[in-house]
Amino acid sequence: MKRLYRSRSERIAYGVLGGIAAYFRIDPAIVRLLFVAGLFLSSGSLIFLYIVGIFIIPDEWGI
Repeated sequence: MKRLYRSRSERIAYGVLGGIAAYFRIDPAIVRLLFVAGLFLSSGSLIFLYIVGIFIIPDEWGI
């Protein structure tokens, strides 16, 4: 069973986007670009979801 973790190797800020990229097996740069594009289209909800992801998604090697 595949699980979502925050990445340790593809980490810029807490590894949430790197973990999502590893989960879907795509390049982390694509996920980061989509996130930045989504920031312009959303009214701050992505920032809230990112902060929630920091606390909800476990770290790759445990905390």
